[in-house]
Amino acid sequence: MTLNRRNFIGAGVGVAAALSAPMVLGQGRPRVVVIGGGAGGATAARYIAKDSDGAIDVTLVEPTRTYYTCFFSNLYIGGFRTLESIAHSYGTLASKYGINVVHDWAVGIDRDARTVRLAGGDTLSYDRLVLSPGIDFVEGAVPGWDVTAQNAMPHAYKAGSQSELLKAQIESMPEGGVFAMIAPPNPFRCPPGPYERISMVAHVLKEKNPTAKILVADPKSTFSKMALFQEGWGKHYNGMVEWIGPDFGGGNVEVDPQAMTVSIDGEETKVDVCNVIPAMKAGHICHEAGLTEDNWAPVHGNSMQSRIDENVHVLGDATSQGDMPKSGFSANSQAKVAAMAVRSALTGSKMFPAKFSNTCWSLIATEDGVKVGATYEATPEKIAKVDGFISQTGEDAELRARTYEESIGWYAGITQDMFG
Repeated sequence: MTLNRRNFIGAGVGVAAALSAPMVLGQGRPRVVVIGGGAGGATAARYIAKDSDGAIDVTLVEPTRTYYTCFFSNLYIGGFRTLESIAHSYGTLASKYGINVVHDWAVGIDRDARTVRLAGGDTLSYDRLVLSPGIDFVEGAVPGWDVTAQNAMPHAYKAGSQSELLKAQIESMPEGGVFAMIAPPNPFRCPPGPYERISMVAHVLKEKNPTAKILVADPKSTFSKMALFQEGWGKHYNGMVEWIGPDFGGGNVEVDPQAMTVSIDGEETKVDVCNVIPAMKAGHICHEAGLTEDNWAPVHGNSMQSRIDENVHVLGDATSQGDMPKSGFSANSQAKVAAMAVRSALTGSKMFPAKFSNTCWSLIATEDGVKVGATYEATPEKIAKVDGFISQTGEDAELRARTYEESIGWYAGITQDMFG
């Protein structure tokens, strides 16, 4: 790969001095298998393929043919986006970049043999493996709920059919009904996500069901953009949202999906819709492969290599990496670092110091957008925050509208960066 100013800045990342000389390989091109086709995996596959100029054989394993972004799925629930507008296919990755896209589940990894076993029976060999499987839920995290109850009490934290279900349930609530959310403990995917969702639910109910109530049971005493969200709820949805933190039982919750009840600190409430967002952990394949510690996959920030297996790189929500939030922007940023590390290891291309960035936008009401973000660098211990920014309470409507428009532009840009 020939680096120039444009594609270096476009990648937005680099990796610290070379990890190793090019690998000694047999006949044919070195092989990279990427598991997971979201913000991390799709980006990594695309950058490895396009910047190696065909020198690396790239296979992307993703079970779904249409990918619905978790980011902006709350805006679909709120009526600001269509489902089609957050849906993306893998056709360009295959046709333009020569990536072998396999729609199947990865069900096993043999790290000694460097093979991936697929549910359909095929086995893929790799020289480097990139894992970006997202999240799964911690079993038993919310008493009374497991994934078999997700149709009665949706989580909608994996976008697509769950998003459609939750939206339909909200819009079908009886007049004056009750919407409840069970918020997750840290760490979890998209720190502002549950609270943007509350804003979008309130937006729908204010228009269609203004006497409805929203309960939020939260095990955390603070949350991302807390002052901004609470200011917005008071301004736009006064009296509709009741947030119950741990001091008042928000961490002591049980649910009954059949009876549609929520018990908060022993007090039972009948609800019409219940959005249960359980505690999270790295996607199952990371655990199956023995790449996790304390529910997450530890990585070296300068390359996103697993701290357990140097031939594996782990990205995005599944990682334990330091200060970066679990977000689509973070996964996209980390993917470019991993792609450069993979190309360097397999082809000898040059590496640069790892740099990362993230911004999380949230919509509170029509054209009332807020954001939080930071830049990061790799240290020997972790990915460390360098500096950051956040919207302020009391901002004028014009600034908030510009922030929302900025988020629309970002969405167009990042999905182009992911899928080509």
